Amino acid sequence: MTPPALSGALFGVEVVGIAAFALSAIIEAARRRLDAVGVCAVATLAAFGGGTLRDLLLDRRPLFWVQHSELLWMVLGLAVFAMLFLRARHFEPTERAMQWPDAVGMGLFCASGTGLALDYGLPGLVCVVMGVVTAVMGGALRDIVCNEIPRVFTDHRPYALCAFAGGWVVVGAHALALPQWPGLLLGATVATLLRAVGILRDWRIPQWRTED
Repeated sequence: MTPPALSGALFGVEVVGIAAFALSAIIEAARRRLDAVGVCAVATLAAFGGGTLRDLLLDRRPLFWVQHSELLWMVLGLAVFAMLFLRARHFEPTERAMQWPDAVGMGLFCASGTGLALDYGLPGLVCVVMGVVTAVMGGALRDIVCNEIPRVFTDHRPYALCAFAGGWVVVGAHALALPQWPGLLLGATVATLLRAVGILRDWRIPQWRTED
């Protein structure tokens, strides 16, 4: 079992990741000139969409944001705060700064999603897919609601691939019978570092070419 102190640290990083995903959605909603209801809805989808889809696929109850309703209040409060104080001149520097906590949140979510699926005794590939779903589907839902093709599929930067790699690290640690919490931390670290290096080195995923 996860030691209480480490569990608190992981929950803290999870909160940072949720805040990062919510803020990315708030910025997009502001650019689309959505009203207050739209901003809160898009922020909630981005923050909780991936974990909710994972819980539904695993038939897990209660949903994680129902179990921790304080996270829902946090996202709604962040949306209200941003609407009151965030202006257009803040968008670009805020987006750049949020890349890093977003990378940490992605790493943690892919690890926790994979680990949760492993607890259900599912095959390794299915567990990794659950981790990727947890990490990336919130952003995809944000873009769909804002009438865009999800960026995770179109910006050609490795994101889902980083989550995929981190998930396999968690599966490998489980296969080696390592304690759960070191395996989760190792998987989250690998996914986060891959994302960070990809940002710094501007890695690109090859895109589909149709010309002869």
